[in-house]
Amino acid sequence: MRRFGVEFVPQELYWRTAFYVMQAEKRGFDFVWVTDHFNNRNAYVFLGFLAAYTDRIRLGLGVTNPYLIHPAVAAQSIATLNEMAPGRVVLGMGAGDKTTLDMVGVRQEAPLRAVREAVEIIRRFIARDPSGFEGKIFVKREGSRFNFKVRERIPIYIGAQGPKMLALAGRIGDGVLINASHPEDIRRALVNVERGVRRGGRSLSDLDIAAYTSFSVAKKERDARGAVTPVVAFIAAGCPPRILERHEIPLEAAEKIREALVKRDWGKAFSSVTPEMIEAFSICGTPETCVEKVEALFKLGITQFVAGSPLGPKVRKSIDLLGSEVLPSLREGD
Repeated sequence: MRRFGVEFVPQELYWRTAFYVMQAEKRGFDFVWVTDHFNNRNAYVFLGFLAAYTDRIRLGLGVTNPYLIHPAVAAQSIATLNEMAPGRVVLGMGAGDKTTLDMVGVRQEAPLRAVREAVEIIRRFIARDPSGFEGKIFVKREGSRFNFKVRERIPIYIGAQGPKMLALAGRIGDGVLINASHPEDIRRALVNVERGVRRGGRSLSDLDIAAYTSFSVAKKERDARGAVTPVVAFIAAGCPPRILERHEIPLEAAEKIREALVKRDWGKAFSSVTPEMIEAFSICGTPETCVEKVEALFKLGITQFVAGSPLGPKVRKSIDLLGSEVLPSLREGD
């Protein structure tokens, strides 16, 4: 069964974003994913608020990281959220954003090990397993456990982009959030996920495979492109050279954008975004164009499509377009 998610950054006032989430639920979305960065509003607090104002939509951290949020605290928080919205809570775990972590002097050391150990510890706490765990980064002493029961199983998705993290997601995750929008990037990512699945002795059907995209829809294509351009600028500026080369985007062009962003020269940065960058790093256009592009991702093997920032020039109108013209056409192909 095809699933559909929508991502929100808790940057705006909480009640405004909550309105968008309630709108998305009414429009038929299955998941809402809320990003977790220290410089935005607290994702756990916000999801607790959403739990009281939604009835069906699943609530996901998309994603948290073990460097700022210790695994014991992540487990405690997600378990508490699950009491507020039983069976609707999902934990997304990833290595975090290096740039954001640098801002607070936190080193992103051994990301694969950190995520792997964090997932192990979180699962033990959720299961009230009193056994100890002696990792190289995180430790859970024997006898440590919650003083309350977690009655529903809480799935853990792993946010991934690089080959090794994708393979780890395939090996230990309940789902994977693939940070990509282009079919070629998704195809390559799935190869690595499958490698991890085989290593873990599992089946690919055990995972919910989500394409976590930068998305923009509008009645007019130029409006959709205008809305997604700032997001694509940041993606291109931080993109690994191998990905730029894959999409035939000159390294110098991405570096030009990066330098402009560092100087906060938004005009130069955004005007330097090319059509090739928009095509490579987003799903963007009219409802008909977006249906065609998302359908191609489902045919590759994803099981969940996540419409990420910015959604479109007007968030409310874009959610309505998604719910009335994009999702129904994609569900027909399920």
